[in-house]
Amino acid sequence: MTVNYDLHCHSTASDGTLAPAEVVRLAASAGVDVLALTDHDTLDGIAEAQQTALNESLQLVAGVEISVSWKKATIHLLGLGVATDSQSLVNGLQTQLAFRSWRGQEMARRLEKDGFLDALQGAQSHCKGSILSRTHFAHYIVDSGRVNSIRDVFKKFLVPGKPGYVSGQWVSLEEAVSWILEAGGIPVIAHPARYKFTRTRLRTLLDEFKMHGGIGLEVVSGSHSLDETRHMAVVARDHNLLASRGSDYHGPEKPWVQMGRLRPLPVNCPAVWEHEHWRGGAS
Repeated sequence: MTVNYDLHCHSTASDGTLAPAEVVRLAASAGVDVLALTDHDTLDGIAEAQQTALNESLQLVAGVEISVSWKKATIHLLGLGVATDSQSLVNGLQTQLAFRSWRGQEMARRLEKDGFLDALQGAQSHCKGSILSRTHFAHYIVDSGRVNSIRDVFKKFLVPGKPGYVSGQWVSLEEAVSWILEAGGIPVIAHPARYKFTRTRLRTLLDEFKMHGGIGLEVVSGSHSLDETRHMAVVARDHNLLASRGSDYHGPEKPWVQMGRLRPLPVNCPAVWEHEHWRGGAS
């Protein structure tokens, strides 16, 4: 029997639009057998998700998605199967939270200069947890009527060179990997095709990632095309990285990303759930 893994999704604990319990119930109804809740820079939704999973036909993996600064780029690192009481991880995520708070205030200041009144309060009205993200600002901007979609907001306001963009320094790659390893988890680079790196730059990233103890690469992602999935499978094998699979589900507002309907891992692509330290259930 094939086990259906989805090892990347979000809830209202960060920038998703469904509560952790709702995410778990939706995943179970969609046929997911093993689900990782991986909210941005927080573990706040794990307890609720774990409690709900006890009454559903799936296994819940405690996870997190950590924002990382690497050579002037921001990449995302998944920690799968982490211990939520790991002091190094908990303390590290607190530093991420402090930066997010400062960034949110600075984004609001810049957006107000561009004509958006009460931007901070507007973004906070969409935030259900402790993590204030660019997505919350995007929902506020859509509400303002100046832009029709979240995707357009990012293009026009929240990327480098646009009025609401704020650069900053997240945790380093080495530190983020160490937090995950010390928490007993498996470090995985999320949606690698999204970064649009050259082959050389991607190779440099993966070499450094492995040097610090990195283990996996998200080969199948809700944001990867079929060609990108095939390419990342080759990249994972070439770098002796284990392949992961996740929808990156955020909510029904993005109907093209659904749980339970991911492509299978390409053949001859060893999976993260085959790792000796995997703590996420059936393999």
